[in-house]
Amino acid sequence: MAELKLPRIGFGTWQLKGETCTKSVLKAIDIGFRHIDTAQAYGNESQVGAALAEATIDRKDLIIATKVWIHKLRPKSVKKSTYQSLEKLRLDNVDLLYVHWPMPFFYKANKTLAAFSELVDEGKIKHVGVSNFNIKRLDEAIATCDKPIVANQVEHHPLLKQKTLREYQAQKNIYLVAYSPLARGKIKNYPEISQVASKHRVSEFQVSLAWIMEHGAVPIPKATSESHIKDCHDALNITLDAEDLEIIESIQTEKRCVNPPFVRPKWDKP
Repeated sequence: MAELKLPRIGFGTWQLKGETCTKSVLKAIDIGFRHIDTAQAYGNESQVGAALAEATIDRKDLIIATKVWIHKLRPKSVKKSTYQSLEKLRLDNVDLLYVHWPMPFFYKANKTLAAFSELVDEGKIKHVGVSNFNIKRLDEAIATCDKPIVANQVEHHPLLKQKTLREYQAQKNIYLVAYSPLARGKIKNYPEISQVASKHRVSEFQVSLAWIMEHGAVPIPKATSESHIKDCHDALNITLDAEDLEIIESIQTEKRCVNPPFVRPKWDKP
């Protein structure tokens, strides 16, 4: 199996629904995004699939990722739900399949990840990923799965720097894929971000994305309008200097935007 090489930035689809989702994904591909992220829980795999069917780019030039929802993490459900995801996406396989949340009761590392491994062997998925895993969970997954864990998708932005997790994943050669990279829009309220944005004559959102990419994480912003999608993609052209990084690192806030009570995640302490 070829090594997974993620583009520096991807396109997220959380909360995108119906025709808006299909049009947004098509715009994103047209603008230059090559990594498209969805999930069973988003309820939009069919709409993403419609966009992929309409796009003129070769399938081999796209990286498509989806996630298995929490109550589908028992082995038979993993496989059945993944087959359904592929049908909705109109694909023979996906490049990356994630465990969406390691939900106790449904998620059992040995059994769940064995099912993921079988899907790799069947050619239904190319790579195994996890999402919302702390270091303890990652250690367990790495030791349990007979296929490499190539990515961990977590909330990450300048208001949640994830330094310990970033360092750990870099050592293990595991991509950190950053969801909510704009902190649900809150990033624009911080003067440190605005100061850097003003210096470079770019948006606060672009500064956040550039900061994430600067240390090798992969942001997956969601957007709908063509201007916002282009704004996100253009963050690739921003180079932050040492002074910029120091200003952003000075932000004292460490705050999650996503912390659903039904999962009760036991997050690593900084």
